[in-house]
Amino acid sequence: MDSATATLLISCRDRPGLVAKIANFIYANGGNIIHADHHTDFSKGLFLNRIEWQLEGFNLPRDAIASSFEAIANSLEAKWEIHFSDTVPRLAIWVTKQDHCLLDLLWRWQAKELPAEIPLIISNHAQLQAIAEQFNIDFYHIPITKENKLEQEAKQLELLHKYQIDLVILAKYMQILSPNLVEKFPNIINIHHSFLPAFAGAKPYHRAHDRGVKIIGATAHYVTEDLDEGPIIEQEVVHVSHRDTVADFIRKGKDLERLVLARAVRLHLQNRVLVYENRTVVFS
Repeated sequence: MDSATATLLISCRDRPGLVAKIANFIYANGGNIIHADHHTDFSKGLFLNRIEWQLEGFNLPRDAIASSFEAIANSLEAKWEIHFSDTVPRLAIWVTKQDHCLLDLLWRWQAKELPAEIPLIISNHAQLQAIAEQFNIDFYHIPITKENKLEQEAKQLELLHKYQIDLVILAKYMQILSPNLVEKFPNIINIHHSFLPAFAGAKPYHRAHDRGVKIIGATAHYVTEDLDEGPIIEQEVVHVSHRDTVADFIRKGKDLERLVLARAVRLHLQNRVLVYENRTVVFS
């Protein structure tokens, strides 16, 4: 097994010497950098950086790295976060009735493609409970109506706390989350069956077919209070033609949804996504 690594994600106002200053913090403490990437958004004057190094041989204990780097971050007025590769995130998957994204994620997880634990599945319908039982994952059926939405979301938040969940994946969870829930638990990835910003909201394949488009797509994004407008992580498209029916659009779209959601979750788990101003930089 590869040795554990630490990863810094940093954003700050662009200025000369930033790469050297950040790299020197690692070098001065005996670290071996194995990945480094940065991007400058000239339109906003922002420097965005991901740097990963081996913890073996690093002079600072991991519980002292954040406090040691904080002085540098403060001098740069930077937003930053640190992650360790051997910290295993805990995921909850929320679903409704469609199982294609759920099964794809669970198969990848079972094959150890996704470095995470999945102890919890929540659904507003009971149809997919057998899948949870097949994978030995706890399943909670929490029906949602307009009248009980806030009460039921409170139960969902309680479960996220009980299971110590780090990330929620909306794998075709066909409910709009309330601003209250998103504020209290902002770490949520959604898969939308459209190449956003086109055809946001309900029935995008039907509307795309009516419009006569020549490509359709899928988009994985972080959830915000604004429906389908959160920072985009991953997208993919496929060509369609005048011969394709709505059913063909949906069939082709489901293939994209599986792939795009899995890519987005993997990128998040690898700490390769840096969010800024409702946008993302995804480091390779």
